[in-house]
Amino acid sequence: MTQKYETRNPKSETNSNDRISKSKTDSRPARAFRSFGLGAFGFVSGFEFRISCLVFGCLLSSCHSERAYRERLARIDSVVQAEIQAGNFPGAVVLVGKGKRILYHKAFGLAISEPTQEPMQKDTIFDLASMTKPLATGTAILILVDRGKLDPNALVAEYLPAFAGGGKEQARIKHLLTHTSGLSAYTDANSLKTQYGSPCPEKVIERICTLNAKSPPGEEFRYSCLGYITLAEIVRVVTGQGIDEFTRENLFVPLDMKDTGFNPPAAWKPRIAATEIVDGEPLRGTVHDPLARLNAGISGNAGLFSTASDLSVYCQMLLNHGMYKGRRVLSPRAVDLLTKPQSHGRAYGFDVTSSYSWVKGPNVSPNAFCHTGYTGTSVVVDPDTSIYLILLTNRAHPHDRGASKPIRQKLAEIVFIPRASG
Repeated sequence: MTQKYETRNPKSETNSNDRISKSKTDSRPARAFRSFGLGAFGFVSGFEFRISCLVFGCLLSSCHSERAYRERLARIDSVVQAEIQAGNFPGAVVLVGKGKRILYHKAFGLAISEPTQEPMQKDTIFDLASMTKPLATGTAILILVDRGKLDPNALVAEYLPAFAGGGKEQARIKHLLTHTSGLSAYTDANSLKTQYGSPCPEKVIERICTLNAKSPPGEEFRYSCLGYITLAEIVRVVTGQGIDEFTRENLFVPLDMKDTGFNPPAAWKPRIAATEIVDGEPLRGTVHDPLARLNAGISGNAGLFSTASDLSVYCQMLLNHGMYKGRRVLSPRAVDLLTKPQSHGRAYGFDVTSSYSWVKGPNVSPNAFCHTGYTGTSVVVDPDTSIYLILLTNRAHPHDRGASKPIRQKLAEIVFIPRASG
């Protein structure tokens, strides 16, 4: 922020008839100070001198702190390179931001390593996998809550009557959002594909509705892709639009997230990081998750593709209580529901303190929230410091044997500085 400093004209002051008589304490000559590029200080004395020094000192301290932090972030380079050399993933894009400012954004390694090799770029598009859950599905539900179209306390069966059975009768939308509905984590995609072919989205939701609850709704946390597939179906029932159309019109276009969406067009393919090689061809623009593929790439649990830059815009919107460049996407209340604990350490989308929240590292504030994706993607946001870390890797390429946990832990410890005790 540009500081304005009062400039005195010593010549006019000397000639003033209203000059207060000088004493020993104020007879010192006025001192001149260079601005060092911060704007002219002019000649100041007494109180003005002390205030100017204080402001100047604060600016220097701030510059020093940011420089020291950027030097700390420079350690990311060698850490990511070491993980690539260890074979944990072919490549990565890392972005660190603080509020509206991007402090670090670099690409490493390869976007595809087999059967050809192509370098990773900062604007490479990634299959976000389960990051779809908060970024698309959870956000879509809360947009509808804002508009009075949905109530988190409503029974799932009000929208999907076939869901009421097998101990799921009392399951509510909030239970799906917090992974406490009693649903299983997943279901056998191969058996559905064998029986009905692919894609078969109607059969996927039919299978989920017929499953028995593994625990009474609200009692246990069990991370479930099935719950978020069900939420996307509820969005379709309420709006008449698939989760892809609804989020494009009500989230990604308003935020100008031009490289984000489901089922990327063919023109995007050269920019997409490959995931696993399936049937001899690397998946590149086709979602990696088997159930999402059965849902024709439009699924509540996975299927979203995006870049680090677009994700930084989404993070900025959350940190600004639902606003971005004057456009409101979510109400402050909806942002709180999306990012603050509601049940078992889970928010209505993001993770805060559940057993999956280790990705945040040890140094964040208690209010930090996060999410990961199976393909090697993750985001951590600390609203207390406005710092966010976006890590995108293609760890599932080429043969789904890579690892992203070590890099997630190491980068979190670099990016989020330990808080001062006391």
